[in-house]
Amino acid sequence: MHNSASLLSIINLTAKGPTPLAHAPHSLDVLAPIPYTPTECNRQPTPRRSPTMKIGLYASMFGKDDPPTLQSVESYIDHAYDLRLDLIDFRSDRGFSSSEPDYLIKAKLNCIEKGLSIGYLASGGHFVGSDEELRAKVEQAKADMDIALILGAPMIRLFCGQPLSDPEERRREIQCFQEVGDYGLEVGIAMGLQNHPSTGDDVIRIIEETDRLNFGFLFDTGQWCGSPAFNRGTPDPDHDIYEYMKQTAHLATHVRAKFYKIDSGREEWIDYERIIPILVEAGYNGALSVVFEGKDANSCDDKEVMRRAAEHLQDVVSRL
Repeated sequence: MHNSASLLSIINLTAKGPTPLAHAPHSLDVLAPIPYTPTECNRQPTPRRSPTMKIGLYASMFGKDDPPTLQSVESYIDHAYDLRLDLIDFRSDRGFSSSEPDYLIKAKLNCIEKGLSIGYLASGGHFVGSDEELRAKVEQAKADMDIALILGAPMIRLFCGQPLSDPEERRREIQCFQEVGDYGLEVGIAMGLQNHPSTGDDVIRIIEETDRLNFGFLFDTGQWCGSPAFNRGTPDPDHDIYEYMKQTAHLATHVRAKFYKIDSGREEWIDYERIIPILVEAGYNGALSVVFEGKDANSCDDKEVMRRAAEHLQDVVSRL
């Protein structure tokens, strides 16, 4: 530790400015930089970066295996490792045997040992209802932030629902997002708004009106108004989900890559050959996490569904 005399001497030296170079043999003027004038041959185009999106999976699914082959968080961690994925996302009310810190720390260490980052912890949100219901949802989101902090997840997921038409309901919804966001800023956890289902305009409105630094967009490829997922692969002609994605891709902080029909090795209900270039064009450099909700749409089992989905994403990204 420095004594007070030493500190005073440091302060005095700093106040006087830098010590002169007493032994410099030449004037420093000769080292002045030569002015640089760019020419056409010096101007190199900035190369386009290859996409470096990470591939992961969400530790919850609507599958068909009975009994489920993937159920506990441990089973999902093992499967993500077997597939050599980059990360895993969790849901606060699925797969955990306990919410005690010791158990959560073991889950985190399990991920670290297997080289898996944790993307986010899915909470609830969907802030509509009575005052009592809203208060319970807000407090649950805060509690899930505390769990995320122990797990090492940087973000929680919060739903929005169908676009609200009542101005008072909209105001209360925004107040809830703001309160949770303020708590997140205190503890160092971000919020990700998941479209569920939404239009592009509604996602942008909620994020802008909430106006919190830690509020990003958890981009769900299948949960748009009019999504083919709601009608066994048939889109609603009144909605263009790919246009909604173009509207909002610049806001994405994480992507929930929905899969439904993947028997062929290529998702058949939504088009990743269109979606991933939209993300690339927006400069997205984050995660693509497999989320399966196809139930019994495939002949293969749930583990094979996840493998085919991850390989499909890897293939599309590799060809860009």
